[in-house]
Amino acid sequence: MAIEAQQTVGELVVEHPQRSRVFEALGVDYCCGGKQTLENACHQRGLNLKHVIELLGKSNASQEAYGSSCDPSAMSLTALADHIQSMHHEYLRSELPRTEQLVAKVADAHGERDPRLVRLVQVFALFREELMMHMYKEEQVLFPIIRDLELGSSTAANHCGSISNPIRQMESEHDDAGVALEVMRELTDGYQAPEAACNTHRAMLDALEHLERDMHTHVHKENNILFPSAILLETKLTRGQV
Repeated sequence: MAIEAQQTVGELVVEHPQRSRVFEALGVDYCCGGKQTLENACHQRGLNLKHVIELLGKSNASQEAYGSSCDPSAMSLTALADHIQSMHHEYLRSELPRTEQLVAKVADAHGERDPRLVRLVQVFALFREELMMHMYKEEQVLFPIIRDLELGSSTAANHCGSISNPIRQMESEHDDAGVALEVMRELTDGYQAPEAACNTHRAMLDALEHLERDMHTHVHKENNILFPSAILLETKLTRGQV
């Protein structure tokens, strides 16, 4: 399948999940920035479009970028919502407290010499707080509506007028999380450990880097697959096409 410059970054990853590896390596945002065209994404990053297309074409069919052998685009909406909740939400509930403890410990030990670590504590605390509330809203409100839609019962109007409304809110919160991740990457020099970093410092950087990767995959599955599919299904139900 030919790769076109006007395809969106999100579409390209939906077609072949392994392409996320290429975008990660190039610093191209394929989750929150998934609606931009490949051409625009390359222009913003100062990348050669032809070279990027060649890299995407060479990428193999591995599903490792998802941390799973599943193909999210082939799942039902219910299965995908369940998958996101069991894989990504549970990962965050486990990793956020652990990472927060590491961040605080490193800041206590080295924050006086590197004030960025104190700022990192503040950014991470807000990131965790907002993300926990975000997941609660998805699990208690949005995902149940999506499951109902797939059963043919459109209850979105009873809750919020249209499923597009809570989805817009979730996407906005994804953007906020993306900004926080960018700030944390900057504060840690791209998760690169100082030469004399202790093991706790290295563990913190490793945890933050894995968290960023999982968040990119997590948000991609929602922004580029689950959410647009749910909006399309609601439209079809409203028009009596299902």
